[in-house]
Amino acid sequence: MAVSVDEAVSTGPAPDHGPPARRLGGRGRSVVEIALLTVLAVVMLFPVLWMLETSIKENRDVYAIPAKFFDFAVTLQHYKDVFVAQGDGRTPVSVNFLNSVVVAGASTVLATVLGVPAAWAYSRFAVKAKKDQLFFILSTRFMPPVVVVIPIFLMYRQIGLYDNKLGLILIYTAFNVPFTIWMMKGFVDEVPAEYEDAAMLDGYTRLQAFWRYTLPLLVPGIAATAVFALIFSWNEFVFATFLTSSDSVRTAPPAIAGLIGGTTTDWGLVAAASVVFALPVLVFAYLVRKHLIAGVTLGAVRR
Repeated sequence: MAVSVDEAVSTGPAPDHGPPARRLGGRGRSVVEIALLTVLAVVMLFPVLWMLETSIKENRDVYAIPAKFFDFAVTLQHYKDVFVAQGDGRTPVSVNFLNSVVVAGASTVLATVLGVPAAWAYSRFAVKAKKDQLFFILSTRFMPPVVVVIPIFLMYRQIGLYDNKLGLILIYTAFNVPFTIWMMKGFVDEVPAEYEDAAMLDGYTRLQAFWRYTLPLLVPGIAATAVFALIFSWNEFVFATFLTSSDSVRTAPPAIAGLIGGTTTDWGLVAAASVVFALPVLVFAYLVRKHLIAGVTLGAVRR
């Protein structure tokens, strides 16, 4: 039976309008997602922007009612006050920043030096009751610092570590080592043990094989672990408050908190000190960003 061209066209399948509609719907959904993410970013970043703005305002603009968002005089006096001693004899906050650099840096290095070999040992060797030991190590981080600060304070006062930077370094290291062991063990597990076996067949000792072949592959994981350990030591407040009493030893978090109170609060100085306090960790994280991303994602995809 012959069918004309017109009939074939008229009885043919209807055109599919699905993909353009779906594309339109996907485009609309993307616009909504971008709008929601923008609002969320503004809400989350507003305190940071307000802190930055307050740090460069003059005092009359800081306390202005209504608040001034754009039309204010810019000054760097608050940043100068962070590094220069005031006329009231108060120690500049920069001294506390230096204490934070020493304490956080030393404790991070010690925790890494102790934690990486321990994680390698737990990963490579058959240790009796390994899971129980690892759980016990991690359980030391279950309790918040405020729970154990009183006995540590009494012990430090007896052995001469109270109001001492060495005491803070040791306690920060003790709290960072369990985290370092647990995090680094996962990274070591991702490195095949056959590399070390092959190296030992070539005449290397086990430690030499670890140093030459395994350790270079752990650099991203070490960088990621060091960043998290540094953040804990840098931001720690409870131990730094209860285990120190003098400004020459106290770290930055309790020193900045001490700026708030009394009859008046210099919010410009507080904001400037907070900005300076946040910069070192941000700079360190930026410098190791490639290793940090590689370390955090290491082991996320398994073949």
